[in-house]
Amino acid sequence: MAGKVKVKAKTKQAAAKRMKKTATGKLVRMKANKSHILNKKTTKRKRGLRKSTVVDKTNEKAMKKILPHL
Repeated sequence: MAGKVKVKAKTKQAAAKRMKKTATGKLVRMKANKSHILNKKTTKRKRGLRKSTVVDKTNEKAMKKILPHL
C-alpha cells in the first residue's frame, strides 16, 4: 500500500519578502549596497541604488523555482 506522496511546493519566505512580480511575469528586486558605508559612495551612485531592477535572466529560473506561488 505504498503510494507516492505528493509534496506541496512551498515559497521561500526570505525571497518572497524581497521580490515582487510584474504584470508580465518578471521579478523585480531592490539593488544591493545601500545599507552602510555610504560616505565613500557618490551621490549619483546612491541615487541609482534607490531604484528597483528586474532580476537577471541567469537567476530568473532559480528564483521562480523558490517562488512557485508568487
